[in-house]
Amino acid sequence: MVLPERIGGLPSGPSGLGTSGCRIGPITPVLDVPEPPAPPAPPPTPEPVEVLETPPVQVPETPEASPVEVAAPAEPQPELRSDLQPELHADVRVAPEPSSPSEDGEDVESRRIKGLKFHPPLRDDRGLADRVNERLMEWAEKEVELYPDDELRAMFLAFDPGRSVVMCHPDSASFEHLVAAGMLYIGENAVDDYFCEPDLGGTPDGLGARLLVAQTAIDPLHTAKEQVPKWLAGIASHPALRCMRSAMNYFERIATPAQAHRYRHDICNLYLGYCAEAACIQTGRTPAVWEYLAHRQFNNFRPCLTITDAVGGYELPAGMFARPDVQRATGLASNASTIVNDLFSLRKEMAQERVHHSLPTVIADEEGCDIDEAFQKTIDIHNELMDDFESLSALLAPTDPVLARYLAGLSNWVAGNHEWHSGLVGTRYATSP
Repeated sequence: MVLPERIGGLPSGPSGLGTSGCRIGPITPVLDVPEPPAPPAPPPTPEPVEVLETPPVQVPETPEASPVEVAAPAEPQPELRSDLQPELHADVRVAPEPSSPSEDGEDVESRRIKGLKFHPPLRDDRGLADRVNERLMEWAEKEVELYPDDELRAMFLAFDPGRSVVMCHPDSASFEHLVAAGMLYIGENAVDDYFCEPDLGGTPDGLGARLLVAQTAIDPLHTAKEQVPKWLAGIASHPALRCMRSAMNYFERIATPAQAHRYRHDICNLYLGYCAEAACIQTGRTPAVWEYLAHRQFNNFRPCLTITDAVGGYELPAGMFARPDVQRATGLASNASTIVNDLFSLRKEMAQERVHHSLPTVIADEEGCDIDEAFQKTIDIHNELMDDFESLSALLAPTDPVLARYLAGLSNWVAGNHEWHSGLVGTRYATSP
């Protein structure tokens, strides 16, 4: 297997989870390493956990709804601290008017997509975000050698992953829980940038084989003993693979085995979505709208959303997570949040030479309408998914306090994701085609 000779080092706004970065330089091929590496150094001793102050929130009254039959969870429920219960979701806002300037004089409403439903985030702490970014940069530069120079460092900080995780996880259990979420986020974007993006050396040809190796960075290979050193050398030879392996090691410190297994499953689905996108590019075929939405259900932000309980320091029992109604709520939130990216990144993607499918472009192709009309139809689909998520959450939340907290975590992630995208309008993203 041959990996790209030139790779990018900066996570960015997604086609899956990232679309652009910058080049680091040549790399050693992943396979056929002649000499096995020295045994890996033991992981650093974790620093004392810093417990963060959780924003004060209240659980709103739930509107009356028809009774729902709920199966008993297959595992005992962890105790839920009453002082950490977030509200189910903030009030939905639809492109409010009139516009109001922010503290620095910026017209906040100029960053909104008219008619798009969104929640304001519960927490947007610039100081905390800067601290998370500093820790992530230290890890990226010193532990996985992902960003070797000042220019890449500056671009990384402009991407602002620290602000993303701070807003998306307002009930995080500690500073280290936020850092672990940020590491996974960077790793997911790195794999997309390095293996999928053509301007960074990626290609649809052979993508599935490269992604399978990437999966073993978080889902260890159980193989013949003599092959283990070569596999470890292969993982160590590529920055994206080093990044994912290290991020998973940190995540496993804060997560239960069931939560780690859940994440591995979601990442495997993400890579399947990458392959579907690559197949359409290879064949030059524009998928139908329904098919594109099926692709996007896999090629989306779901791995980031479903760690919300791990980052919050509690666990939604595996049996409860697997229930069809909980899976539907998870899927609706994940799909809606990813369509937000399709909207905000459309202008940037249309300016690129490569073929790049998004929900507005496939609607325009299928219905023969202009891109502005397709953009509005995409907003309508997003809002429908949001409404369905809200309605289902209102039915499920009163049935179990841990489930209520998980659903609130999904809602908070969707809110933070929207705010993160809108915060980069004018640099990376735009509010119209």
